[in-house]
Amino acid sequence: MTMNQNLFNLGSAVGALVFLASAPFGVQAQTKPLRALLITGGCCHDYAVQKDLLKAGIEARANVVVDLLHSDDKSTKPPLAIYGKPDYAKGYDVVIHDECAAAISDPEVIKGVLAPHRAGIPGVNIHCAVHCYRIGSPAQPAEPGSERALWFDYLGLQSSGHGPQLPIPATTLNEKHPITAKLDWRNWTTIKEELYNNVQVLKSATPLHHGTQELKQKDGTVKKAEAVVTWVNDYQGTRVFNTTLGHFSETVADARYLDLVTRGLLWACGKLDDSYLKPGPHPSLPVPGAPAQKTKTP
Repeated sequence: MTMNQNLFNLGSAVGALVFLASAPFGVQAQTKPLRALLITGGCCHDYAVQKDLLKAGIEARANVVVDLLHSDDKSTKPPLAIYGKPDYAKGYDVVIHDECAAAISDPEVIKGVLAPHRAGIPGVNIHCAVHCYRIGSPAQPAEPGSERALWFDYLGLQSSGHGPQLPIPATTLNEKHPITAKLDWRNWTTIKEELYNNVQVLKSATPLHHGTQELKQKDGTVKKAEAVVTWVNDYQGTRVFNTTLGHFSETVADARYLDLVTRGLLWACGKLDDSYLKPGPHPSLPVPGAPAQKTKTP
């Protein structure tokens, strides 16, 4: 190789380094996509539609590949493939729980579901996942750290039920948190949704959004129901993001909802930055089929 060729190669290398140093981080290095496992199935929700909305919405917004683990079973004890397999999340960076398994209360099964999160894999919990895996009466406050509190300790909140399906004005409580700080919305009134009650909010949890509903009583008076609807939790050093919103597919398809869930997922993984976020804005998604029907849920 001649001296001129060496000088040319050296100049090319320097030029490439200068380009990379001035380029956005996403161009400097192609980040490896996060792998997310989305678990759906069980009672009372159109999971066949919602799983696809969540996958499409999250993947459009972030450098994440969402794999689906779905059961068409409509009972409160869906035979999900994760049960009895505590290593079900091997190879994944985060698990999204969107199942409705309200009647599964076996402590050993619950410990198996929690095993990846106890090992440090972040969690995202959507809507009826908050009403899963409850031992004993969910209306009775469980002592943190007790067997009854297995799932509540992970969530950071205990809920026992919800009121009627009515719009929920969701107000931001913590505008400085990384999840909410750059959301395009601060306050959002949903379509008809279910306001999950708060039996207790644990000390490890940080509320992000607060929801209200005005309920007409039989005597004509109006009672105001209030509850935390979005929060994060420190589960033994593992990050967990939660929202009780998301009963109907129209809510799940809403751009504001998908932005929230995506940011919550990235925060849980410690990846809420421009190397994983895709440029927006991103629109709401069309909901295939007929509108979701009103259902009674656990």
